[in-house]
Amino acid sequence: MRVVLDVNVIVSSLISSGTTAAVLDAWLVEQSYEPIVCPTLLLELEAVLFRPKFALVDRTTRVLLLERLRREAEFWADPAVVAGETRDPEDDYLVALARESGADVLVSGDSDLTQSRLEGVAVLVPAAFLDLLKSEDNRSS
Repeated sequence: MRVVLDVNVIVSSLISSGTTAAVLDAWLVEQSYEPIVCPTLLLELEAVLFRPKFALVDRTTRVLLLERLRREAEFWADPAVVAGETRDPEDDYLVALARESGADVLVSGDSDLTQSRLEGVAVLVPAAFLDLLKSEDNRSS
């Protein structure tokens, strides 16, 4: 399964031990899906991870996560963004990335994405995505 992870999911996974952490572990540990990234996503993630409020997260952990995404995720060029896809213009690139890459799902905790009706893009909250992964595992067993 090929997945675009919203930056909010990745960051949340580093500061919590709940559902979003399980989403990231499903890739890092279980390799249950393949994340899709682009330069804009990686730059946004890096900018957020190195804000002072995330200093509680070990710097090495943040650096290693970025390096692993750069090295192992499916890399795409920045997509052609269609303005106005979502209520938040800063989320439009995620929708474009999911469409252009043919991602199976976009995972986000952002209501601007999860409550939007987006043609050709399945958007799931982290808990629903984990349920999908479990159902995929059960089908392949």
